[in-house]
Amino acid sequence: MMSNSFVKMPAENTKRYFVLGDRIERRLRLRGTWFNIFDVTVPSGSRTPKHAHASPEVFRILEGRLTIWRLTDSGPEEIEADVGDIVTIPPFTVHGYANRGTVPAVFSAVVDREMAEFIETEGTNEPLKAPSPETIARMTAAANAYGITILAA
Repeated sequence: MMSNSFVKMPAENTKRYFVLGDRIERRLRLRGTWFNIFDVTVPSGSRTPKHAHASPEVFRILEGRLTIWRLTDSGPEEIEADVGDIVTIPPFTVHGYANRGTVPAVFSAVVDREMAEFIETEGTNEPLKAPSPETIARMTAAANAYGITILAA
């Protein structure tokens, strides 16, 4: 019989990164696998640029509401995701998200090793008030090194 594993991350051990306007906290990394979980806090009015990468992603909304845009075989699709909703992003799918609400939105994201490395390497220790054009250009170039193509900043 297989037993369930339980991982409890003390708050002081949580690694925190800031990528553009989002606060991203590592919740789990299964060593030796591609599996990573991050909690992402998206401030009111913040968004991520439309982008694509080889890895699939899974988002589960924990707080607030998030507008997720993705390009499907049938054309563009916009999803208003609420608490408890789960949204999947297939590999190589152009997608992005925005918080159009008045309170922060929080979601858990299951991502692969390359995305986790991008977050950990390129994320900052302090939030940016408003990303400058130079910061966006630097992040776009860095993203390309991790197989992430940013289409619109």
